[in-house]
Amino acid sequence: MPKQKIIIAPALVETWTLSPAATFGSFVRAKGILLEVRARLPVAVRKSLDVNGMALVFGMENSGHEFASASAAVTQALEGIENLPVIPREIQDILDISATERHRWLKDGRLPSAGTRTVRQSGRARQITFHVFDPRVVEDLLDRAVVDEWREEDIAARAENRRQAAYRAKITRSLKKAVKKPKTAESQSDAEASDLPGWQEFDADGLLQ
Repeated sequence: MPKQKIIIAPALVETWTLSPAATFGSFVRAKGILLEVRARLPVAVRKSLDVNGMALVFGMENSGHEFASASAAVTQALEGIENLPVIPREIQDILDISATERHRWLKDGRLPSAGTRTVRQSGRARQITFHVFDPRVVEDLLDRAVVDEWREEDIAARAENRRQAAYRAKITRSLKKAVKKPKTAESQSDAEASDLPGWQEFDADGLLQ
């Protein structure tokens, strides 16, 4: 019979339930808030804070003073957390959109940026910069359910682009055919006549008019 792993609960535990205004019901957003709050704690106790559903849970062994200090730091970090800018992976989860849609709508202005943020990747010297979004704007987009409307607009735009491309291709083919079209009998006669000796002088005298 396999041995069961015994999990010993920490002696001191405190829980903070995250409001819907802060998480938008997104676990990805809740995890982002966890990382943000962890960054404001002393390194030694950061891993003691975790996320469980839509709540942050902080647990430590018997260390009253350290626990109380860290717990107060978490409470302070959560003040105004509803205004924490929304990062790309969070807005994709909240609005249920793809990275391609995010880039497209950010570029054409439908998804307004609240600025950029630069972070250093863990364990690497390289930094990355990305756009962040105002949580109140995200809330408005979610309430108005504009994503489906934007997708319909994109479908219509692609159809129109294909129609215009087909029309331009048709015009191009028509022009090429016109260039390759053989000369008419009349134009051939004029060309042949112009090659006759003295024809240009005859024409210049106006005798053909």
